[in-house]
Amino acid sequence: MSETAGKPERRPRVFSGIQPSGTMHLGNYLGAIRNWVAMQETHDCVYCAVDLHAITVRQKRAELRRGTIDLVNLMLASGVDPDRSIVIVQSHVPQHSELAWILNTITYMGELRRMTQFKDKTAGAEGESIGVGLFDYPVLMAADILLYRADAVPVGEDQKQHVELTRDLAERFNNAFGKTFVVPEPIIRGKGARVMSLDDPTKKMSKSGGSEAGYIAIMDTPDVIRRKVKRAVTDSGTEVRPGPDKPALSNLLDIYSSLSGDTVDHLVERYSGKGYAQFKADLGEVIVAALEPIQERIRELEADKDATLKVLARGAEMATSVAERTMTRVRERVGLVPRPE
Repeated sequence: MSETAGKPERRPRVFSGIQPSGTMHLGNYLGAIRNWVAMQETHDCVYCAVDLHAITVRQKRAELRRGTIDLVNLMLASGVDPDRSIVIVQSHVPQHSELAWILNTITYMGELRRMTQFKDKTAGAEGESIGVGLFDYPVLMAADILLYRADAVPVGEDQKQHVELTRDLAERFNNAFGKTFVVPEPIIRGKGARVMSLDDPTKKMSKSGGSEAGYIAIMDTPDVIRRKVKRAVTDSGTEVRPGPDKPALSNLLDIYSSLSGDTVDHLVERYSGKGYAQFKADLGEVIVAALEPIQERIRELEADKDATLKVLARGAEMATSVAERTMTRVRERVGLVPRPE
């Protein structure tokens, strides 16, 4: 590591989060968490279970709490190291909400109306039954990122628009009140970033909506995994290859390649003339093998619940220290009276 003036060079910081709603699945792992693990080698990382985002849609209390711990356990079991990264639950750091409110004052209604995800989730409706939280979701996301002065944000294409808003708000605040925030760059995920449903390859793999046949849950048994892959929809013909005319095979090949390390071209060559059945049988075994050590570690964490809670307590303490430094500067810039000692 190079040094300047006797101090180690600062590594770039990333912030990323996942909503703890519903069952954790293969798409969460391949689309985000595995990438988080790799980024620990090159970045200072803050990884978050964004439970405040989750409640923009009504949640059952017990399921939200269970889902939050399940998500954190998946992070830890996958290789997110709390000695190298800050691991938190969003609501444990109240500065997220405080900064979101301040950013609300410089965010324009028109900007939020243009958010593609809001339009998709509301089917274009803006009636009185749409929650303000769903409309305001991108501002809280901006606060999450700016609070930690993150240099970069790993996101899928569907979240790029939100990072662009975050950049706009950072620059708007800096111009109005003085240099305060880092303007973050999006890191668009590559291979494995968008895992599609097994029963409808036009939709993302998701635990909300559709049937259980559409996703591989992280804790699915080997037999269930094999059965789901065997029953996954395929395209017309028998040729194992990707292409616009083969969205189902393209998705399955991407999953296989991401987990095995083989290139898609190599897989196409391997399964030339063998048909779908052999390909799907082998893919099922690849998924089983990849998830087995993660499942084992999750069971260990579930048997020692205090271990996860200690990680979250430590993460909240570390995150609050960083977040409060940012908020002290924000409050001063805006003109809020300092808190009495």
